[in-house]
Amino acid sequence: MRRALCPGTFDPMTNGHLDVIARASAIFDELVVAVAVSPDKGGGPLFTVDERVDMVSRATSCYPNVSVRPFDSLLVDLAKELDAPVIVKGLRAVTDFEREFQMAQLNYRLDDAIETMFIVAVPECMYLSSSAVKEIAGYGGSVAGLVPAEVSGRLMERLGQRRQGRT
Repeated sequence: MRRALCPGTFDPMTNGHLDVIARASAIFDELVVAVAVSPDKGGGPLFTVDERVDMVSRATSCYPNVSVRPFDSLLVDLAKELDAPVIVKGLRAVTDFEREFQMAQLNYRLDDAIETMFIVAVPECMYLSSSAVKEIAGYGGSVAGLVPAEVSGRLMERLGQRRQGRT
């Protein structure tokens, strides 16, 4: 069985993430989407890890070979635990490549049995990032077509609560 791991923060999940997951799920027998706890990333995530796991699970429910789980460890340790010798990462731009290339090299240094595979974003998603989506939604802009339906309402609700001073 060919199993791969697709990690990320998914705060929130975008249609770009979903595209990479869909394409990777067509290549591998099983794809585990690993949602990073990431408490220190950019001042902390907008959604809890459980909320992000739930949204990603709902958005990927149409792919029978995709499972979703949280993680808070070294990625190579999770890959070994899951017997997933391939890490799948999406690339949008040169800046993504530089960071992901560095991470792939560090992961290889930690365990040379773990390979990293890059899937280049489709043109419609090259500009799409979770940060940009949060900024658009934070100012009340429409995120339709940028995030899965399972994410849109929750994102607008959460950012609306923040604008009103609630969490």
